[in-house]
Amino acid sequence: MLFSIITVTYNAVQWLERTIQSVVSQSYPDIEYIVIDGNSTDGTLGIVKKYRSSITHCISEPDKGLYDAMNKGLKLASGDYVWFLNAGDMLYSENTVQEIVNKLNIENLPDIIYGETKIVDAHNNSLGMRRLKAPENLSWKSFRMGMLVCHQSFLVKRTIAPLYDLQYRFAADYDWCIRCLKKADNVLNTHLILSQFLEAGLSAANRKAALKERYRIMCENYGKLPTQIRHLWFALRFYAAKWTKKTVS
Repeated sequence: MLFSIITVTYNAVQWLERTIQSVVSQSYPDIEYIVIDGNSTDGTLGIVKKYRSSITHCISEPDKGLYDAMNKGLKLASGDYVWFLNAGDMLYSENTVQEIVNKLNIENLPDIIYGETKIVDAHNNSLGMRRLKAPENLSWKSFRMGMLVCHQSFLVKRTIAPLYDLQYRFAADYDWCIRCLKKADNVLNTHLILSQFLEAGLSAANRKAALKERYRIMCENYGKLPTQIRHLWFALRFYAAKWTKKTVS
């Protein structure tokens, strides 16, 4: 069984090596590793060259943004599953892929595989587990509550994986996961921590744009009125938690 792991990077020389090392050090051998670079100028390509013998495909050229680069990776992939792990993110351990394989029924392979995510900072210090815990059972309707599974811990059969919708600049991964889940008949919760996600933070402007796009995607998939009511609940929950924290401190 072949896993296509795709890393998209651009001017990320300080992050990329730890990502590559987490892939090339896997104990499971059948991995197709694809690196898509956006024509970096900061030394990123020197890191890629260092590990070139372990990288199946590498492209370095200008792109139209993150999701355009991810689409390039999808088009190159030939594995049974596609898995996105961008610069700075890491597989959880050197046995992560093998542990996934150990949980699979080869006679009835799931369309989607998912698990938990650990958050790390720029110095690879643990910031704990992701705030949103992966649900026990996952369907496309689960995402009406937000991105319940981190994109870096979400593996999809290549045969059902669509291209990312480039009309979304900041939340195309959310839309992509929903569309993948709508096609899936069999979804496996590994109950494993699959990835370590780099908490780099979005700018205030990008965060606002991402939330607007996500709201639009929710309205399109789950209805405008239910989404509005749900967001009112999100706001109440946020301010209640903030008030509780302030009271306790």
